[in-house]
Amino acid sequence: MMLQTTTAHAAARSRAHGPTAELWHAVELHRPAGELDGACELTVCGSLARVSLTQAWPVPARDVCPTCVALAR
Repeated sequence: MMLQTTTAHAAARSRAHGPTAELWHAVELHRPAGELDGACELTVCGSLARVSLTQAWPVPARDVCPTCVALAR
């Protein structure tokens, strides 16, 4: 028997840093979403971003990290 697992993701917003623009990122949830407090978390692509408690992943926006989109499928 093969079990299928589903990974839940939260949306997180990074800050602009130098030549890098603000982007939406995906964060894997390893704990209940109710325990998120809007702090910075490690994103799927490896950057740090502040979790948005009002946005769901995937974010319907243009400024989304392409690496997170590919890895969070």
